[in-house]
Amino acid sequence: MSQSVLLQTALFLPAPEVEALIRGQIIVAMPRKFIHPGQRFALYPANVSINLLPNEQHYRSNFLPVVQNFIGNLSTETVLIKSWAKCELCQMLNAPESLEALSRLTIWTTEVFQQTLVQKPYIFLAFLRVHLLPEPQEITVQHQSGHFLPLPNSLTVSEANPVLNDRTFAQRKRQLEKLEPPLHPELEELQSAIASLAISQPAAKQLDDDIKVFLGWSSDKLIKQTDANLAWINDIAKLGDRSIELEERKTNYLAGTDFENVVRDSLELLGFTIDYAHKGGAGGLDLFCSKPYPLFGECKAGRKIPNDTAVQLLNLGMLRRPDLFNQAAKLIIGPGEPTTQLQDAAKIQGMAIIKPETLQKLVKLQSNHRNSVDLFKLKEYLKAGQSDEEVEKYIDQVYTDISLRSQIITAVKELSEQDNETSKPIHPSFTVTEIRVHYNATHNPRLNDEVVHDLLIELSSPLTGYLGRIKGSDWNSDRFYFLRDLLIN
Repeated sequence: MSQSVLLQTALFLPAPEVEALIRGQIIVAMPRKFIHPGQRFALYPANVSINLLPNEQHYRSNFLPVVQNFIGNLSTETVLIKSWAKCELCQMLNAPESLEALSRLTIWTTEVFQQTLVQKPYIFLAFLRVHLLPEPQEITVQHQSGHFLPLPNSLTVSEANPVLNDRTFAQRKRQLEKLEPPLHPELEELQSAIASLAISQPAAKQLDDDIKVFLGWSSDKLIKQTDANLAWINDIAKLGDRSIELEERKTNYLAGTDFENVVRDSLELLGFTIDYAHKGGAGGLDLFCSKPYPLFGECKAGRKIPNDTAVQLLNLGMLRRPDLFNQAAKLIIGPGEPTTQLQDAAKIQGMAIIKPETLQKLVKLQSNHRNSVDLFKLKEYLKAGQSDEEVEKYIDQVYTDISLRSQIITAVKELSEQDNETSKPIHPSFTVTEIRVHYNATHNPRLNDEVVHDLLIELSSPLTGYLGRIKGSDWNSDRFYFLRDLLIN
């Protein structure tokens, strides 16, 4: 259980800088005076007018959207205190040659550091371990520009809700102390570009959250597409066999339409582009996907698939898109075991048949592990005739591939924990051979260095962000370190 702490003071900081600390975008503040390590205090978000320079010169360009947002939302009467911090370290800096590197790792411009050194002999840089309060505390605006200010009422807090976990904070602290360059400056620019969109658009917020995880600004796990908007995934099989028809007394037509709609949603989530000119209905083609390759589909809700379904798909496909039909993928989705007559017709016409349950498994895989379904590889498993078994082989293979990557990540994590236990430097990194030896000691199949290196490069990409990479002079001297787990769903 986290120990309770009584706070009686707050550190006076510009509001955007407090927000950057809460977001995990920075782990340092520039207090006016030295702060003793171990000291704890609330964070008071003050008006930005206390800054030395205009905002455009005070903050780096990729942080200005946050600043602009706060300028328009600051109250003149009350302040919300959302967080508190413990000072882990306070440095006094006065080396001009380090200012540019420091700027790249924070939200401040080189100019503001230079201006500070004109006025004072040192820049105070406090490393703050920030924690969120269970509930924001509203207090009256304090009209002062001091260092610390007394809180009107003491706050009892705990360390139960840190912004960053221990490992992430230690890695960030080491990077700042050694002034190592940012790992992914291009992703920082992307995050800045979508920050304002993330306020109002859920898709942008999801991407924004994921990028923060990649950058180490957040120790949360990646956002998964398992929210209420995707609850329909669990109904794919039910809509296919029409068990829902009995519950809701739907007509055959409405039940069939519901199934067509959920199949379209499923294929879109898998990555297909649906041509909505084909919406099924009486005498219509149920679905046509134009990208990444042409796919014609027929949906049959009910207890079994009618014998003439393959002929129906052939006729409708040739009628609507004769230029594409012969070379396109063809898919029939419906419940039950197809008759011998339907199987034979599907094999002759090159049509795959799958059950709604199989489609549901595919969609769940894609939902739990985004972009894990390769549609071109999936196409190879859509064999003519009943192909549920083949598609399930593909699903199993994807999970096997994901599991292998998770095991490689775990190997790096275990090596890191061993190093921490022996008091070696924080933020340990390892060669390909070290990782391969540790992995092979406990896992099958045994892998060679070349295969392990390929996997490590993939997992340390900025678009995956499970591992970090320190590039060497050749691939044998590359080093890798742990960032976050890959959970198997």
